[in-house]
Amino acid sequence: MEIAQVLGSSPTFAPLAEASLAQLARCARRVRFADGAPVLAVGGIADAFYLLERGHVTIATGADGGELAIETVGPGDIVGWSWLFPPYRWHLDAVAVGTVDAIAFDAEGIRYAIRTDTAFGVDLLQAIVKVLAERLQATRGRLVDLAGHAAQ
Repeated sequence: MEIAQVLGSSPTFAPLAEASLAQLARCARRVRFADGAPVLAVGGIADAFYLLERGHVTIATGADGGELAIETVGPGDIVGWSWLFPPYRWHLDAVAVGTVDAIAFDAEGIRYAIRTDTAFGVDLLQAIVKVLAERLQATRGRLVDLAGHAAQ
């Protein structure tokens, strides 16, 4: 399936206007990560974000000298948003669980398109903010669960 078709059928990107989907597709390419490969690494340059097509990615953060898994995401999910805000460095780690096929979006190209095409910028940012809000709510729920278990 062509990238533009995948984007048009994605729950995250399907609501975008056709012109916005076309712009997004122009900044996209397919990538593959082997099992255990880093998708994001804390401190690394945030030069892309990803739409997962196949496989899973565990998002984690360092805690007390170890890694704390925050969430595992799969096909249809988006990974990475540090590309949106300077200094464009990853704040979390993400690792492939099994082979992962994804669509990578060039952050620099997307940022340029956001600055030069207001309609595209509004479309894309609304879609990404919706995902961010859902992830934050899910994380909040997990933290409440963890706090409840810790109190027992």
